[in-house]
Amino acid sequence: MKRRSFVKTSLLTAAAGAAMSQISSAAESSAKGGAQFYELRTYLLKNEQQQKLVEAYFKDAAIPALNRLGNKNIGVFTELKPAGQTNMYVLIPYNSWTDYITVQDKLAADKAYLEAGEAYLNAPATAPAYDRIDSSLLKAFAHMPQLQAPQQKPRIFELRRYEHASESAGKKKLEMFNDAGEINIFKRLGFDPVFFGETLIGELRPNLIYMITFDDMEAHNSHWKAFGSDPEWKKLSGMPEYADAKLVSHITSTMLKPTAFSQI
Repeated sequence: MKRRSFVKTSLLTAAAGAAMSQISSAAESSAKGGAQFYELRTYLLKNEQQQKLVEAYFKDAAIPALNRLGNKNIGVFTELKPAGQTNMYVLIPYNSWTDYITVQDKLAADKAYLEAGEAYLNAPATAPAYDRIDSSLLKAFAHMPQLQAPQQKPRIFELRRYEHASESAGKKKLEMFNDAGEINIFKRLGFDPVFFGETLIGELRPNLIYMITFDDMEAHNSHWKAFGSDPEWKKLSGMPEYADAKLVSHITSTMLKPTAFSQI
């Protein structure tokens, strides 16, 4: 019995080692220019005091520390037209899976970060820095594997989430964006996409999320009008296998504006 247990344990250990090796190889490949991972946070806030505290945390502590770790183009946004107190949206790109799973330990060892973020990190229960954080982990699309930060100028952003009725429908919509050319249509029509990501962990799965940008709401409306009448889009969306009714069960659009210190 002992020998069988030893053999079983050895086999499990070897299998675990092989799996970790595959993860490491994938992480190295990603770091060399493969698909990025994105953490998308939504800070649910109750009042302006919480908003100021979260903004100060990212401006003075989190963004500088993440930049030191190699995480560039951190986006911090508020709602363009909030119904009451705005929520805050934060987009953090990671060059690899390893970067994502090790970031908290690295931040915990950064004295400058801990000092600059003390008010946020140690906010008391009687005066919390936020109500809650909704967080999703996304993997960049194959045909846009890296975040593309737009030119720094006054602009607005649209964050869109497409929910799917099934995993297979989600994979088909990914195919439509990547292999069938939907991403190319967005680029050709001047939507200046920032990222496209498949949600690996988060709420309302299965879904995909992407961000596009415009000079103003007039440009937003004219771009979407052009998209809807584009011959290539009409041909693509007219294919039975890519019909929205089959692939997309719900769309959420959130209009955002960047904070003064946002790197996107």
